[in-house]
Amino acid sequence: MQKRTLGTNGLDISALGYGAMGLSYGYGPATDRSQAVALIRAAVERGVTFVDTAEVYGPFVNEEVVGEALAPVRDRVVIATKFGFDIDPATGVNRGGVNSQPAHIRAAVEGSLRRLRVETIDLLYQHRVDPNVPMEDVAGTVRGLIAEGKVKHFGLSEAGEQSIRRAHAVQPVTALQSEYSLWWREPETNGVLAACEELGIGFVPFSPLGKGFLTGKIDATTTFGEGDLRGTTFPRFTAGNRKANQAMVDLLTRVAAEQRATPAQIALAWLLARKPWIVPIPGTTKLHRLEENLGAVDVVLSADDLRDLSAAAERIPVQGERYPAALQARVGR
Repeated sequence: MQKRTLGTNGLDISALGYGAMGLSYGYGPATDRSQAVALIRAAVERGVTFVDTAEVYGPFVNEEVVGEALAPVRDRVVIATKFGFDIDPATGVNRGGVNSQPAHIRAAVEGSLRRLRVETIDLLYQHRVDPNVPMEDVAGTVRGLIAEGKVKHFGLSEAGEQSIRRAHAVQPVTALQSEYSLWWREPETNGVLAACEELGIGFVPFSPLGKGFLTGKIDATTTFGEGDLRGTTFPRFTAGNRKANQAMVDLLTRVAAEQRATPAQIALAWLLARKPWIVPIPGTTKLHRLEENLGAVDVVLSADDLRDLSAAAERIPVQGERYPAALQARVGR
């Protein structure tokens, strides 16, 4: 497995991480716990040293699974988790909305440390910007947690350029996590990627495979089961939009055939080639998909390949918003 570094303060990790959310939340029923633990350990055995979770996934359940899975290999992995939603630290009830009040951050971190079975959180993200709490207060609270040895690195998720700059001025930001893929390229135009490059902040794309769509295994006829947000929440996944967006999958399929790879591997290889400080975190519940994803690090796209692929993708008008309005309102700030 190739290595990459997030941030100028140096968080060294595998070039591809593993996003654990889908094991517990978002894409249907939770994976059997023993199977989930086995899959995370299989990722580590194959060279993955960066695992992403959050207190809100469940809530709490995903952190518990990650903690159990990684306890035997703690010295080999970097664990990232997130705070920022209004979750009752005692009961795990998600009260809706965001909460980055300093006392709430501290309570969330204590819970995460316990569930993850660690003494220090390697990378702690603010999951969404809280408009009611100055970013300086958030960054200052995390700076204090770093001084106490409870956190090593500070990150932001889905934050806008100005929030990134304000946070970084108080406590250096190691990584910015946001959605980024061939069919969601807004970080290229909203100033976020440029700010990361200027400030020396790593970028961690979540949903690098378009929530599964870019694998080529989803089409207009696909039905989503109970608990799968693609069937209920994301406008881009209506049947009509999936049919219209098939052109993007067709493009990836053609390139994959030329490269003797899979569409998923091409989508990940494209991201890896964008910048050396980009580390995608694809998630899966299946071992063979994990191995397919990890194979993307061996796919070499030439400068001509990248130019042609990017240009062709830009000519495809993607249909549907990625979030409904209420969720999109929490992005950037």
